Amino acid sequence: MKRTLTALALSLGLFAGVHAKTDCPPVAQAPSQEQIADNLKNAKDRGALWTLTKDGRTSYLFGTLHVGKLPWAFPGPRLMQALRETQVLAVEVDVTAPSTQSEMQAAMAEAAPLALGNKDQARLDAQADAACVPRTALAAMHPVMQAITYVVLAGRHEGLDAAFGQEPNLLALARAQQRPIVSLESIRSQLGVLLPKDPVAARQSFERVMADLEAGKARSQIARIGKAWEEGDLDTVDSLEKLCQCQPTAEERAFSKVLNDDRNPNIAQRIAEEHAKGKPVLAAVGLLHMTGPKALTTLLAAQGFEVRRVAY
Repeated sequence: MKRTLTALALSLGLFAGVHAKTDCPPVAQAPSQEQIADNLKNAKDRGALWTLTKDGRTSYLFGTLHVGKLPWAFPGPRLMQALRETQVLAVEVDVTAPSTQSEMQAAMAEAAPLALGNKDQARLDAQADAACVPRTALAAMHPVMQAITYVVLAGRHEGLDAAFGQEPNLLALARAQQRPIVSLESIRSQLGVLLPKDPVAARQSFERVMADLEAGKARSQIARIGKAWEEGDLDTVDSLEKLCQCQPTAEERAFSKVLNDDRNPNIAQRIAEEHAKGKPVLAAVGLLHMTGPKALTTLLAAQGFEVRRVAY
């Protein structure tokens, strides 16, 4: 297992093309052997973990974070136990699958075109400068996807990097173990939620994400979610009001519903289907899917699972 985790740590991706600015966030680097040994020795359980028991078998549900810090890439004792006791890894989307790139391109092609004026491009360029990446680095993406990617990159100023997100690292670990991997959704369906097919909705999405970036709201929310995830604190993020520390607009509420609540029934059904195949599953899904009236834990309990939070 130590050899497997070492391979996982060395497989962490890097974001290239950083500008030489004094206020740039640090770029994720592959850890040294000393760092690997230290993090293996001191790995802690973070996030939130549940057992899902039904039909004489126990699967696990792990609430993940899409960004993180180097120590977070090393599974703690309870998560390691969950890995030992399961045979299949289920993630929202297996981004390492061969079809991922083609599905992403198809989803972006299906989205409503969004023409960028000079002011729009200047706003995106300002975010590229703030993220310390070349202004053309994301040019091939749909404008809404560019804005969303800058939200993720904003987390680096809080020490939270996508290279240390939970899903990619669990995927690397599963592949090193030759463990079966299943996707609970398709990348095409996920991007279909993020990239509207209606031109008016596409413009609204772009403006909402850019406004959050420019006001520093996106960065503060990432920091808040990161802290809550590290501490396993679901209460801090169990409503949109708590998450943003604001009074959400009707548009923000509608988008949150589509992004989380509306996807959860299908995700819960897919977890149940994989569990029913006879092999215990470790399902890794974003932590925010465990909150609200349609939390995955609630939906799975309604499907007959005995759902218990694992104490750290």
